[in-house]
Amino acid sequence: MRSTTTTGRPTRPGRVLTIWTPEDKRFWEQQGEAVAKINLWISVPALFLAFAIWQVWSVVAVGLPALGFKYSTDQLFWLAAAPALSGATLRIFYSFIVPLVGGRRWTAISTATLLIPALGIGFAVQDNTTGYTTMLTLALLCGFGGGNFSSSMANISFFFPKERKGSALGVNAGLGNLGVSVVQFLSPLVVTAGIFGIFGGDPQTIVRNGQIEQVWTQNAAFIWVPWIALASLAAWFGMSDIADAKASFATQATIFRRKHNWLMCLLYLGTFGSFIGYAAGFPLLIKGLFPGVNPLAYAWLGPLVGAVVRPFGGWLADKLGGARVTFWNFVVMALAVVGVLYFLPKGTPSPFVFPFGPTTGNFTGFFLMFLVLFLTTGIGNGSTFRMIPVIFLNLAMRGVDAKNGTAVARATKDGNTEGAATLGFTAAMAAYGGFFIPKSYGSSISLTGGPEAALCVFVMFYLLCIAVTWWYYARRNAPMPC
Repeated sequence: MRSTTTTGRPTRPGRVLTIWTPEDKRFWEQQGEAVAKINLWISVPALFLAFAIWQVWSVVAVGLPALGFKYSTDQLFWLAAAPALSGATLRIFYSFIVPLVGGRRWTAISTATLLIPALGIGFAVQDNTTGYTTMLTLALLCGFGGGNFSSSMANISFFFPKERKGSALGVNAGLGNLGVSVVQFLSPLVVTAGIFGIFGGDPQTIVRNGQIEQVWTQNAAFIWVPWIALASLAAWFGMSDIADAKASFATQATIFRRKHNWLMCLLYLGTFGSFIGYAAGFPLLIKGLFPGVNPLAYAWLGPLVGAVVRPFGGWLADKLGGARVTFWNFVVMALAVVGVLYFLPKGTPSPFVFPFGPTTGNFTGFFLMFLVLFLTTGIGNGSTFRMIPVIFLNLAMRGVDAKNGTAVARATKDGNTEGAATLGFTAAMAAYGGFFIPKSYGSSISLTGGPEAALCVFVMFYLLCIAVTWWYYARRNAPMPC
């Protein structure tokens, strides 16, 4: 596909797409689908790496005490939660940047910024006298990875037609979310050997099960560096910018006046906020509640389930309707948290102790309930992100004469622009769940002796999400069925 710049000079094929009409079935079949898929399959590994860097502290924080770092339990939860805090804040800005800068340019640049925390953590963990302030700063810099999600999803949403958005966004986010699981699975393996030789630094000595071992903790961060560099180059040379996707911040800012923007922020906080929050806090929660269990042997399975099932959630929403899938999904989420409460150890002095269940707790039941939670967060992530572009496209098309091609084209562009901005902004708000859930665990344990209070709050929040989904989107004669 050969395109031209605004001055009429030709550019490299595929670099800038001056004509992009994916809703035109002929255009989509002849050339649009192939280009969209190229951009999607370059976006996926870039987003995967972003999630890996964003969540690397969920693994690194667990191992710091054994390396001689004198941090309290609350400080460790802060290190696990801080990337979510900064990532959520960055997402607010990243939500609007693709129409300003271009999807290709921004994907390449934002992916390259991941090198800063990856290299920084790799050097910092080699010295156990590194101050807590330095570690917290590096944890906050990992928020670069969290921010990338908003811009990535906004960018990919422009490439696909309405009936394919749910599946495409599900694939981009679902396979990207795998970075959370892979970092938790791979890190314990790569730290056992000096895979980078003289370039990777000296090993650290730890005592495990009464035996002295050598580990290369820096590898948990260094392992991602070459892949980040490759993904940045692939984005720069292989992706495309859509000329028609350009929009000012003022144009995109109309979403702040849309009621459905704020409602979907609430619902996506319940799905993605839960996914990233549970993923960040799961290893430390297991370690605190079941001391005899190795948390890193199990923690990665939850995010894996949530990530793998997300494309299915988008596909299911395309087939059955996003609102219907989201509604029942929240019902199961609330019940799953009740299940977690049932299987918690009852030996804590918490006044919120669940009155039923085994006194000593049951790790198998606890773990299975969390797997159900991760499963439902993944399905809900896919279904809610299918709802957003449909809602805003339908809003834009209301009152438009279907026979007026110019009006339809203008409304479609406006709907896609607002939908993309809302995708990014809701992702920003939801990412705060990655901070609040681990921090809620820490605060609940500190104040009451156990995590029960935090879990009870989560149940009440899911009940609110059930009510909102039913009233506005899922019931008969809902204001915005989708």
